[in-house]
Amino acid sequence: MAAVLRFFDITLSLVGLIVLFPAFLILLFIGFIDTGSPLFRQTRVGRKRKPFVLTKFRTMKAGTDSVATHLVDAGAITPFGRFLRASKLDELPQLWNVLKGDMSLVGPRPCLPIQQELIAERDSLGVFEARPGITGLAQIQGIDMSTPALLAKTDHQMLNDLGCRQYFRLILFTALGKGAGDRVMH
Repeated sequence: MAAVLRFFDITLSLVGLIVLFPAFLILLFIGFIDTGSPLFRQTRVGRKRKPFVLTKFRTMKAGTDSVATHLVDAGAITPFGRFLRASKLDELPQLWNVLKGDMSLVGPRPCLPIQQELIAERDSLGVFEARPGITGLAQIQGIDMSTPALLAKTDHQMLNDLGCRQYFRLILFTALGKGAGDRVMH
């Protein structure tokens, strides 16, 4: 099953990068005007706990502390960043991470190396055996990294149930706007 899902990852991310290329250019231009630095790169924990560099469209002011989203002040998010987050367009550059093999379209959201409690919870459940994903069951259910034990348990459940049907279901729900994304402090 893993090979079939990887085939879908490669095919869908490649098609997405080609079809959405004009949108990428527009978002890069607006992002440059908004923050002066439209892309955000951050080291995250990947499959088998191997670090990789995740790329997203920047939604926060340049220079914002590199911490988990739920620990960031909402004032750090720019107006354009709020639009990107609400529409989930900030995630589009991760299609490149999927194509490279760092990520999957569906899997546990990759955490930061400093999130030791979440790493320990995921380790205990074998979650790091899978590639991290752009979306997953936790995101659809509105569970974020502020609840490490619940997130790891939900990730584990998703991976146990993950087949073609669940893979496409989670992508569809994400595309339709289900799930709130990562919370930020108010």
